[in-house]
Amino acid sequence: MCVDRSVFSAATFCSNPQFFIRLEDVDDDPHDGEDGCTALIGLMQKDARRERRFGRDLNTIGFAIYQYKGRSNIHLGPDVLLRRTAVARSQTFINLREVCDRFKLPPGEYAVIPSTFEPHRKGSFVLRVFTEKQAHSSPMEEDVDADISEPDIRQDDVDPHFKRLFVQICGNDSEISAFELQQILDKVVAQRSDVKTDGFSLQTCRNIISLLDMDGSTKLGLLEFHTLWTKMQKYLEIFRSHDSDGSGTMSSHEMRSALAEAGFQVNSAVVQEVVSHYADVTFSIDFDCFISCLIRLEMLFKVFRTLDKKKEGKIQLDLQQWLCLAMN
Repeated sequence: MCVDRSVFSAATFCSNPQFFIRLEDVDDDPHDGEDGCTALIGLMQKDARRERRFGRDLNTIGFAIYQYKGRSNIHLGPDVLLRRTAVARSQTFINLREVCDRFKLPPGEYAVIPSTFEPHRKGSFVLRVFTEKQAHSSPMEEDVDADISEPDIRQDDVDPHFKRLFVQICGNDSEISAFELQQILDKVVAQRSDVKTDGFSLQTCRNIISLLDMDGSTKLGLLEFHTLWTKMQKYLEIFRSHDSDGSGTMSSHEMRSALAEAGFQVNSAVVQEVVSHYADVTFSIDFDCFISCLIRLEMLFKVFRTLDKKKEGKIQLDLQQWLCLAMN
């Protein structure tokens, strides 16, 4: 992604991997007479031979170092990085296998951010740090978690106007099927000029029903549809707040903060999978893909927590459980 915030995209730069380094002890007998902590930092691209074999050039790479004091289990966003200037950076961005530079830094805590020169370029890399004295380092990543608690809604909580609307659209069975839900969502979103959509897929509508269907009818009743409507309004506001250019779509680099606002705390590995699955060729995400992503994430978290009976953060599946989960 981009590194020079004054010229390139600051937002995509903040979405790069980040690494925490703590330097505590100054060098013994420094050769230049200046106290400080010497650090040799190298950024090496992996799979260089394989990339050349497939006719792909190496990425143009480099890194920046920011002074930072605080938690290491966090990913720094624009609210932090855009208010600071890098205390050091690699001398140049170049398409070599490795970029390496030597620095002398005051004792303290730092965030090292490797990046490509151009935005939205993927690549595997190794970040190597050598210091004269012992130093602590770790990736800067959030703990994966989600706040997906639902309010307990009763019949009396539903507005009478909403009840009449539901009766009009649900038909004689007083429930909404996946096919009917697809038509309803497409019709509602088509009336909005502030969001773009290719239409909700039938699979997304089936996932919505699977998530919210409390009585096993494979359809949505009044209370279930009310829960969905509340979710949609919340997610619409989140989507619009992250549509920074008013295009009706959301840039993929906004996905991490949008997911956090929706209650999902995920790390870089999950964000990359989300973007590769839901973003288009221009790395934009439209509204129906955004909704599909959030519904899918909520389903996965709920299933995992159901299977994680000992609350250990890990589950074990037999073949049948795996097939049923993968097919859901």
